[in-house]
Amino acid sequence: MPEQTSDIAPKTGHDVIQSYLKTLDSSPGVYRMLDAQARVLYVGKARNLRARVSNYARPSGHTARIDRMIRETASMMFLTTSTETEALLLEQNLIKQLKPRYNVLLRDDKSFPNILVTGHDFPMIKKHRGAKKEKGHYYGPFASAGAVNRTLSHLQRAFQLRNCTDTQFESRTRPCLQYQIKRCTAPCVGYIDKADYAAAVKDAERYLSGRSTEIQTKLKAEMAEAAEAMEYERAAALRDRIKALTQVQTAQGINPRTVTEADILALHLEKGQACVQVFFIRAGQNWGNRDFYPRVGADVEEAEVLEAFIGQFYDSKDPARQLILSHPIENADLMTEALSGKLGRKVELLVPQRGEKAELVDAALRNARESLARKMAETATQAKLLKGLAEAFDLPDPPKRVEVYDNSHIQGAHAVGAMIVAGPDGFMKNSYRKFNIRGDELTPGDDFGMMKEVLTRRFKRLLKEDPERDQGHWPDLLLIDGGAGQVSAVAQIMRELGVEDIPMVGVAKGVDRDHGKEEFHRTGKRPMALQRNDPVLYFIQRMRDEAHRFAIGTHRAKRAKAVGATPLDDIPGVGAARKRALLAHFGSAKAVSRANLSDLKAVEGVSEGLAQKVYDFFHEKG
Repeated sequence: MPEQTSDIAPKTGHDVIQSYLKTLDSSPGVYRMLDAQARVLYVGKARNLRARVSNYARPSGHTARIDRMIRETASMMFLTTSTETEALLLEQNLIKQLKPRYNVLLRDDKSFPNILVTGHDFPMIKKHRGAKKEKGHYYGPFASAGAVNRTLSHLQRAFQLRNCTDTQFESRTRPCLQYQIKRCTAPCVGYIDKADYAAAVKDAERYLSGRSTEIQTKLKAEMAEAAEAMEYERAAALRDRIKALTQVQTAQGINPRTVTEADILALHLEKGQACVQVFFIRAGQNWGNRDFYPRVGADVEEAEVLEAFIGQFYDSKDPARQLILSHPIENADLMTEALSGKLGRKVELLVPQRGEKAELVDAALRNARESLARKMAETATQAKLLKGLAEAFDLPDPPKRVEVYDNSHIQGAHAVGAMIVAGPDGFMKNSYRKFNIRGDELTPGDDFGMMKEVLTRRFKRLLKEDPERDQGHWPDLLLIDGGAGQVSAVAQIMRELGVEDIPMVGVAKGVDRDHGKEEFHRTGKRPMALQRNDPVLYFIQRMRDEAHRFAIGTHRAKRAKAVGATPLDDIPGVGAARKRALLAHFGSAKAVSRANLSDLKAVEGVSEGLAQKVYDFFHEKG
């Protein structure tokens, strides 16, 4: 795909765009519009590049948003493609990568969890998120971790499949608590044979494939047989399984009668904001819904927003066989071809007008409308709080990005720093950062030293990656957990870095370390306090508590990882599987360190070369 660029005098607008027409032909491709600083304003696709660009060269007939974009355009870049479908895929990739100001942009694009039935001889059933690399059968996606956990809980009651790891399974000598509360049949200690356990796994997979009626009919027949044979304990167990299956269906809410596999996408636009509700229907069951709030302009149409959302949403996810939409999109044929090629089978795009599918869309639209109303109310409240923050601390404008820092450690051990971010849309969790404290020369428990390391690393990176401060990554306000001493130390750090223009406030606990009696410290100003019932005070407390929660969670995770660490982790070539094999064979890392070479060679999965490495590692250390 040849790329064309050219240097143009620093003028902007229709004339700039007009000058490119003589270099373009009717090929399909992707175009980028850039401003005078070479920042990407917009990415678009075209069936015919020359025809599309000539539309922008016209001086009239544009919406206000497009007109502003044209006036800011100083240069353009083009990529030709073989097909228009290829152009569509490339466009969505570039939008996600470059985040242009005038494009519709999907901001929250996390992966969705699945249920995995592993490929073990006695499979476990568990939640899985991310790439599907582990061997086994996957069922999903589910809208949230909560939806998966609820389903797993009910399935464990119904089918009593294990949820322990393979290592735990292989090392058990007696049943665990899951067996006692009738959530597992204890295959680890032979209380169920492989054939019977496999039958339970097959039933669970049938259920997850949408064949729940067939399973319930089978279980009812087995229960009747057990009761007739006066095997009342077995009959009661089967009754409990049927009840658990019914609870799963109840927890999933209304399940469609005629839709087996579909994603329902409903869009509501209001006052320049958008909400897309996505409902996941799999195996004839409702597996939950999620709301998304793509960034849109004031004058965009539903077709443009929904098409952009679909392209970006399914860039990293597999679509269902049917996408049931609330509004038609402009390039439905291209999108169908692109998604079908990605999935390897036909994908349908439907905009139903009547019947059950239309009812499902109406329900999703109602959810989208209500979710957007809540979001807009929260945004209005957040805007008032940020304005109040500016007034309280004499800031020139309400901050768009507030960064809050905290440290966590136990007597200096497993020290971490944490940064959380708040802005007009509330907490910006994608921007949270954790810092493993590396300073070997730090005195254990030196909070000043830790804060210095965290801020130095943070702002050195900002100075390197965004020196012009035009990418939205620089904070408008820093909140530091601490009093005058902490603020003075941080001010010194910022001076050394040459970053002295960012307002900073230290939040000290105040009298009796009591909520509501916080004191606020600023460089060169007297300490101040806010009224106990001031909403801005509650807002600051929430931000500080969120930073504390994030710091403690990060610290606990680091500590837990350290507790499970052994010297074996430092030996090249010893991964998780060989570490398990060595520990299972010798009982402890200490015993491994004392083993002779012939004993190490006897461990299953440990080659002669690796045994020599392990022996040399401990011998040299000793």
